[in-house]
Amino acid sequence: MFSKWFMVAAAACCAANALAAPDVLVEGVNMPAWVTRGGLKQPLGAGDALQAADEITTAAGSRVLLRLGDGSAVKLGENARFVVAAAAPAPENRSLFQATLQVLTGAFRFTTSAVAKVRTQREVTIRLPTVTVGIRGTDLWGKAQADREFVVLIEGHIAVKRGDGAEVDMTEPLSVFDAPKDMPSPPLTKATLDVLGKYAAETEIASGTGAARAGGKWKVTVGTFSNQEDALGTYDRLRAAGYPAVIRPVSSDTGTIYRVRILGLPSRAEALALGRRLKTELEIAEPSVSM
Repeated sequence: MFSKWFMVAAAACCAANALAAPDVLVEGVNMPAWVTRGGLKQPLGAGDALQAADEITTAAGSRVLLRLGDGSAVKLGENARFVVAAAAPAPENRSLFQATLQVLTGAFRFTTSAVAKVRTQREVTIRLPTVTVGIRGTDLWGKAQADREFVVLIEGHIAVKRGDGAEVDMTEPLSVFDAPKDMPSPPLTKATLDVLGKYAAETEIASGTGAARAGGKWKVTVGTFSNQEDALGTYDRLRAAGYPAVIRPVSSDTGTIYRVRILGLPSRAEALALGRRLKTELEIAEPSVSM
C-alpha cells in the first residue's frame, strides 16, 4: 500500500542523493519522457542519475538535456529513443572519460563546453543504426530517421563511419554526412546557417514550455486528496503519461491528506506553463504552483 510505496520511494531518493557526481545526469526535461531500466519503464525526472543500458524515450513535443561526467551536454528531440550504453571514467586513467551513446531514432545534439575541452580527455562514440561517430571534442547535431541518417558538424572534428565503409574525417564547420536508406552515401555537403538553426530548435528546450530542471525549486500541485486511493489513481495516471509525479502525505486537523505534485520547475513561469499543459492534455482541474 501507500506506506510501503513511500518507504521505497524515500530509499530510492536517498540512494540517488548519495551519488555525488553521476556520470550522466538529467539536467532538464520537457515532459513527457521516460527511462527504461531493467525492463521497467518510469517517467524521467530532472535531476535523475542515469546508468549504463538506460533507454530514454521522448514523446511528441518533448525535449531532454543530459550532462555527461566530462561536462559535455547531450540534447534529445521529440519522439527519440536513446541509450546510454556506457559512460564512466576509464579505470586505468580517471582523467579520461569514455562513453558510448546510441541514438536509435530521433534528433540529438552533442556539445562540449570550452572548459570541458581543456579539463578532460574523452573518448565518446555515438552510434546511430548504421552510422558511427567518433568525437574528438566538438559540437555536432544528427538525426536517425526511417529513411535517412545524417550528421552535421557544427564545430571541431569528428570521424564518421557507415557500416563497414571507410572512415570519413569531418573538420569543416556545417559539413553534412548523409546516409540515405538502401543508397550509398553521397560526398559531404554543407548546411546553411538557416537550416542549422531549424535543426538546433528540434533539440533545444524552449523557455516557457513547462520544462523541469535539476535543482528547480518550484512545484505544481495537481491535486489534494483526503482519500489515499484517489491520490494513487492520479499519481498512476500522471506517471503513465510520462510525468514524474510524487505523493506527499501531510497531517491536518481532519487527518492525513495526500498531495500529488510534480517537482523541479525552475521558475514560477515554467510551473504555470506546466500547469496549463496538464489542464489541457490530462484534464487536470486546477493545478496550483508554489515554491
